Amino acid sequence: MTHPEHSAAGEQETGAPEEDPVAQLVLSVAAVARRLGVAPATLRTWDRRYGLGPSDHTTGRHRKYAPGDIARLELMQRALLRGASSAEAAKYALTARVPVPRSLTPSTPAPVPVLTGGEFEAGRASTGGRGLRMPGASRRARGLGRAVLAMDSAAAQQILADSLDEDGVITTWDEVVRPLLGAMAARWEHSGAGVEVSHLLDECVLAAMIRVTPIVTTPRNHRPVLLACMPDERHNLPLYPLAAVLAQRGIGIRQLGAALPTEALRSAIRRTAPAAVVLWAQLPRYADPGALAALPRTRQQVRVFIGGPGWERNVAPPTAERVDDLAAAAAAIERSVC
Repeated sequence: MTHPEHSAAGEQETGAPEEDPVAQLVLSVAAVARRLGVAPATLRTWDRRYGLGPSDHTTGRHRKYAPGDIARLELMQRALLRGASSAEAAKYALTARVPVPRSLTPSTPAPVPVLTGGEFEAGRASTGGRGLRMPGASRRARGLGRAVLAMDSAAAQQILADSLDEDGVITTWDEVVRPLLGAMAARWEHSGAGVEVSHLLDECVLAAMIRVTPIVTTPRNHRPVLLACMPDERHNLPLYPLAAVLAQRGIGIRQLGAALPTEALRSAIRRTAPAAVVLWAQLPRYADPGALAALPRTRQQVRVFIGGPGWERNVAPPTAERVDDLAAAAAAIERSVC
């Protein structure tokens, strides 16, 4: 390491101006690949095919990416996460204006503008979220798949927010979220990988659905709708879009979440005297007809709805109505309580 006094003396002798610190913040292909979460081969492909490579061509084999180069690569990646094809994303990254702050450091990401649907032209749909088989899935579903595989919760949240705002809860759930959940389940069954990605997806969907669930202060129904999982069932994600749809229609709900003990469910029914109870079972071992028969009786009739793939192998009692589709479930519950 050079002593500060020697550096000062050398500068006085040569009279050379101090070099721009940003110009020194260059990264190797491997470092940029780690930063973006992509393979080095992907960066070389983007360079060869689209010209998104290091702007400094004077260093021979050891070419380095400057901050401006990295910022454009991040624009490329963000456009891909939003569902653009590689060609569309590259065109956007090459033509967009990229301000690079002088305070940029290797550990500080370059600024990436938030993309909206009109910032790149629609073209051929890309083949799917990286590593996920999603034949026939919508552009938003594929973009959401890319976002969660890249562990980019901000991009995932933006995609979900745009879809909910433009298409509503039912379409977002059926055409964006459910295809991705199916692809994630298939990926896990095939390789055993991706648990962390599934958790990130669940959290993003939960947050998005909660944001669009209004507080119903004057419900249309005189007695609430109780939403819960079957006792000990932990998969409660599908209850959140149902809660959002019902609340948007002015129906008062009480949501009890996952892994509810049997006695706690019985106590909640006795205390709230609901007009309807919706019980979800994701796994067959929790779809217990005996637990339904043990629900407490109230003075006023309670409609019982059951949903989830767990019920496909079990015979539900005639007192319970099976619901599978989100739109049909919301309509059936609305008719029964209003």
